[in-house]
Amino acid sequence: MKSLFPNIVSDPAILNGKPCITGTRISVELIMEWLGTGGTPESIAQKHPLLTVELVLEAIRYAARFARNEIVIEVASPKAA
Repeated sequence: MKSLFPNIVSDPAILNGKPCITGTRISVELIMEWLGTGGTPESIAQKHPLLTVELVLEAIRYAARFARNEIVIEVASPKAA
């Protein structure tokens, strides 16, 4: 059976088991942060020699797949007096 994410690994010895790109310490979470601050798959891959556009896109697909089942709980903060 072919894995949907063959280049994403979760190893307790690497970043406490955060999903990372195989052979790196670049987590899916970090890639998503770079995207959130204006990076593109192309610019991220260009700046990081261990990454390709295809690896960045796989990380995005991985994050999207597992965010579908995320439960979001909004917590209201107390209003300043």
